[in-house]
Amino acid sequence: MSTRRLAAILAADVVGFSSMMEKDDEGTLVRIKALQRETVESYVAQHHGRTVKTTGDGFLIEFPSPVEAVRCAISIQEKTAIGPLQLRIGINLGDIIIEEDGDVYGEGVNVAARLEALCDPGGVLISGKVFDEIEGKIDRAFESRGEQTVKNITRPVRVYSFGGTEPAQAGTSVSRLPLPDKPSIAVLPFTNMSGDPEQEYFADGMTEDIITGLSRLKWLFVIARNSTFAYKARTVDVRQVCQDLGVRYVLEGSVRVLGSRIRITSQLVEAASGRHIWAERYDRQLDDVFAVQDEITASVIAAIEPHLYAEEGARTASQPPDHISTWGLVVRAIGLVSKIGRHENEQARLLLERAVTIEPTYAKAHAILSWAVWWAAYNYWLPDEEKGIAQAQKHAEQALVLDPSEPWARMILGLCLSADGQHERALPELEAALRVNPSFGLAHTIYGWALTQAGRFDDAVVETQTALRLSPADTFLSFYEFAHGLALMAARRFEDALPYLRRAFVAFPSFPAHHCMLISCYGHLGLPDQTKTLLAHRNSLAAPPFTVNLVRSDLRKVANGPIVVEGLIKAGVPES
Repeated sequence: MSTRRLAAILAADVVGFSSMMEKDDEGTLVRIKALQRETVESYVAQHHGRTVKTTGDGFLIEFPSPVEAVRCAISIQEKTAIGPLQLRIGINLGDIIIEEDGDVYGEGVNVAARLEALCDPGGVLISGKVFDEIEGKIDRAFESRGEQTVKNITRPVRVYSFGGTEPAQAGTSVSRLPLPDKPSIAVLPFTNMSGDPEQEYFADGMTEDIITGLSRLKWLFVIARNSTFAYKARTVDVRQVCQDLGVRYVLEGSVRVLGSRIRITSQLVEAASGRHIWAERYDRQLDDVFAVQDEITASVIAAIEPHLYAEEGARTASQPPDHISTWGLVVRAIGLVSKIGRHENEQARLLLERAVTIEPTYAKAHAILSWAVWWAAYNYWLPDEEKGIAQAQKHAEQALVLDPSEPWARMILGLCLSADGQHERALPELEAALRVNPSFGLAHTIYGWALTQAGRFDDAVVETQTALRLSPADTFLSFYEFAHGLALMAARRFEDALPYLRRAFVAFPSFPAHHCMLISCYGHLGLPDQTKTLLAHRNSLAAPPFTVNLVRSDLRKVANGPIVVEGLIKAGVPES
């Protein structure tokens, strides 16, 4: 019969076990048994623990006290620091289930195992629950690593670390390249899984194209092709890649061709821990090799860019405010503006204003600030909408003086010019942003919006659909859907537009523009009853009273304005 209790669980494994077994299986097993007998079992007994089970390269240990568990872990790591074997150790405090045979299960165990997998070699990684219990009771300093998302655990886990280095190879010393002062990535050669050497060229071409595409992102440090291709046809540990190349992230993947079909898998890994951040599989018909290669390359880059922003934002969030770099301020702000809400926008603007004060020549800080200010003005969150949009345009222009190829700045400048009816100037700016970064999902959406306002409705539909296809899980998804619905409505495809406008409204019901376009679409479809509740909700927002004349004035310089106004009149919106 099983029982439950609260316990501290320590999970540990030997670093590099597989490679050591491949080189010397008998010697490795002798050393691991000696480690278990002479070190682990001795310290577990001293700290009143119970060894639940051992595997070939790991240990699972239960303690009645988190303080004793952490003291035991530190003792083990300090004892093995100069030995031939190194461990990773994770500790969690949680509810466990104990079976009759003494084995243990439950989330308390699962989190400990996940923390062990994230831990640096030679280090100890503990959950926030453990840290809260040991704080002030152990004479060792633990560093906060913020909240981490771990596999199969719904809620993020607060994590703290002690010690840890990369393991040295026998007879050598560790030489770790310093990480650049901005995010860094290596793209490992994609593996040809087809069994056909003729397909090797496709896998290599995918890798090279992705490296080239990522290199266009100026905020990202990308390892050159010749360095990453040194790992071709080798089985590697991404932690070792991290040490060898001095990067924080690794992108790896595989290509498999079966007849006329091709399957490409790709995954983004946080290199120091081996944690998977993103993974995707692409299945395509192999009619045009180069077209498929181009499509997948664009999709991969568009998909991983927001994940990198999110990872960098989470990483800097745990740093003391006085120690955050301007890049840290900007990437944290990107995470906030991606959530689109008013409170997040206000926080983002404060961070970005601080960044441009600290480093006035930082183009990206001005560029992201231009977007944050424009969005605030567009949603009536600023005292004066026109002054806000003028300020947004000023920051975009300042960014382009500092860096003429900054895509966010080109995008916002084009957006401001488009809203002012200067379509001949607006569209080239947006096209320039997409030349710099062809996988920029938000820029595709803004370009589609500008095409809508310029009267090129069919082209707009194609462009906004491209954004949805490039980044279907984007944090801006509801905005992408809104812009696509707007383009479809302008093309008088009202039934097609309705589900997109509805989803955008449900995701963010506090935005005035979402109300306006959904009400107009209802009007065109002859559904005036649907607008009553929606109109009342719109007039409860902190925005000017909703009238046809207000919208007519706001959209007087854009080609889709009359179509929107026509729908509002049909829906029964008051004229003034």
